[in-house]
Amino acid sequence: MDFLNPEQRSKLMGAIRSTNTKDEVRLAKALWALGYRYRRNNKTVFGKPDFTFKKIKLAIFVDGEFFHGKNWDIDRNRIKTNSEFWIKKIERNIQRDIEVNTYLESQNWKILRFWSNDIKKNLDSCVLEIQNAIAEKQV
Repeated sequence: MDFLNPEQRSKLMGAIRSTNTKDEVRLAKALWALGYRYRRNNKTVFGKPDFTFKKIKLAIFVDGEFFHGKNWDIDRNRIKTNSEFWIKKIERNIQRDIEVNTYLESQNWKILRFWSNDIKKNLDSCVLEIQNAIAEKQV
């Protein structure tokens, strides 16, 4: 049973962002401050990565734990309301992430995926991983 009425639930769900989340902005500012220039949500790249370095074919995704199914084998059983909808939606998101990775890798792209909480808690290590990937691709 949902503890919110439909109007409250709609307002709450409507506030969830798909782009420019706090963690994406945090990562963007860190990269920009280091002098890296990138494209945000580039529609010309399959999967519309959160950050792209098109010249060196580097795509970076910042995935939310709930919507992209972090620890899905465990957490899928925690969904109590509207579980049929959410399980189907999240499993499709997981499948889409795999399809995007497979396609981009077939086109010689390097893909980095970070969980939102990793950026929140370990921003420096995420930035270091990106710097290493950039250095590796520029060789």
